[in-house]
Amino acid sequence: MKQLKGIGVSPGIAIGKVFVLHSGESFNLPKRIVGPESISNEIARFEDALTRTRTEILGIRRKLSDQIGRESSDIFTAHLLILEDRTLIEDVIEVIKNEKVGAEYAFSTVIQRYFQAFSQINDEYLKERISDIRDVGRRLLGNLCGEEKKRLEEFQGKVIIASHDLSPSDTASLDRSKVLAFVTEIGGPTSHTAILGRSLEIPAIVGIDKIISELQDDDTLIVDGTHGVVVINPDQQTIDKFYSQENRFIQITGELDKLRELPAETLDGKRIVLAANIEFHHEVSSVISHGGEGVGLYRTEYFYMNRTTLPTEQEQYESYRKVAEAMASKTVIIRTLDLGGDKFASTLDIPHEMNPYLGWRAIRFCLTRKDIFKTQLRAILRASVHGNLKIMYPMVSSVYEVRAAREILDEAKTELLQENLAFDKNIHVGVMIEIPSAALASDVLAQEVDFFSLGTNDLIQYVLAVDRMNEKIAYLYEPTHPAIIRLIDMTVRNGHRHNIWVGSCGEMSADPLIAVLLLGLGIDEISASPVVLPKIKKVIRSIRYTEAKEIAQKALTLQTGKEIRDFLDEKLQNICKELEGE
Repeated sequence: MKQLKGIGVSPGIAIGKVFVLHSGESFNLPKRIVGPESISNEIARFEDALTRTRTEILGIRRKLSDQIGRESSDIFTAHLLILEDRTLIEDVIEVIKNEKVGAEYAFSTVIQRYFQAFSQINDEYLKERISDIRDVGRRLLGNLCGEEKKRLEEFQGKVIIASHDLSPSDTASLDRSKVLAFVTEIGGPTSHTAILGRSLEIPAIVGIDKIISELQDDDTLIVDGTHGVVVINPDQQTIDKFYSQENRFIQITGELDKLRELPAETLDGKRIVLAANIEFHHEVSSVISHGGEGVGLYRTEYFYMNRTTLPTEQEQYESYRKVAEAMASKTVIIRTLDLGGDKFASTLDIPHEMNPYLGWRAIRFCLTRKDIFKTQLRAILRASVHGNLKIMYPMVSSVYEVRAAREILDEAKTELLQENLAFDKNIHVGVMIEIPSAALASDVLAQEVDFFSLGTNDLIQYVLAVDRMNEKIAYLYEPTHPAIIRLIDMTVRNGHRHNIWVGSCGEMSADPLIAVLLLGLGIDEISASPVVLPKIKKVIRSIRYTEAKEIAQKALTLQTGKEIRDFLDEKLQNICKELEGE
């Protein structure tokens, strides 16, 4: 029996047999020499593998499009383009001919050249392409070798998946009825695998370094996504202990479900809005089922990623309309295009930058590419007549950007009026406070907009000068750092002074302990992943607003993030123990 610790990103407990995904994967295959008479046969085998891989990916794309919409399935367009890359195909054929080797060795040799070439370029977009190439290469090599390889879509019974990471096609193939939980070696709370676990509502742990080397297929695994603990081949006593905890978790989840229709209101009557963050329109059902009172952050950059053409105004309008109609009169805040940093679109000419997180991204990109920005604004405006939509600009650093964006929005409104297309003429506009300058100048910005929303993921990163995806300095990424708490306090007070409401939509909001701190600081809306909303609501309904304010005021006097975290643990330990079933 062995116990390992990682980052719990989706709560719950699962016990079952493990399936190690791609544990033995290698692109270093033995060199198989073939005779001249076999060259044509090897080329035919390679071309047949290309065809079969293409058919598989088309099937996955079709399945995903039917289940959760085209914007999710378009990621596989990039995979299909790789399979149609004539340079890659011809290079493989040349290796077969010139070196007189088997097709699988030739392909692995060429694909490794691609890996090496791409890895030497310091560009986040190209790093994503390595992932695409590896994913496609893995499938093609499996078909080429003719291995009887288990695939995710062919599981018999229920399993726990362990993998270095989950690729896009792996993700698309997940069948919730067959997957009990998953664990990965890499990733953090904001990684796509973490988001996947929460959306599937299955236990998930990421960041367990080198766990694959500890596992074999059919090992028994316990996954505790609440505490980030994995137990390999536990004894019966340990299994019984975790079964007991699992039953308690199910009981707690059932109790939390009873709060669905109740407001997020403190014991002494202070009410805040509890909303949800989403990426795609199909997630609205999860928002509603978990008691969300609206959508506090609808990320839209995924329309632009992993596709060969820009999304049209009509395409965007249809998706925004679906969310607006599904949420009825409840608020839906649509964040405008936030490309750049770690998110790139293959259709846009975004150059390589030394510091992409500080470069031409988000609102800066939109104000330069006015054509793309206005198309999105027109789509949002047109959809606004179907519900209660609001617009939010990301990465604003100054009043100038707000005013420049307003000019483009006004142009879009004028065009729609001339075309006799209806829209909400009084649509509210807000900004994300995620840059220190925006927080420090929030008293000025508050006079220009209708609301603020704290984007704490980037705010923490920029204030503390910490790359939140860098594992070597992860310990410095501290949501309770005094500087963060003080900037939030300043932003809330400046917003209220100018009669606008202030929300929070970063991962910081997903922590029930910090949710109480935000409540005490005067936050009006908390928006987080749908699956965590019941816990946050429970905490809010278990405390008095006067007590939350006292907690916040005390936290503002403490000198370190650890002191603040320990203080929150101490003040709220009874509530949190109840939530975790301890």
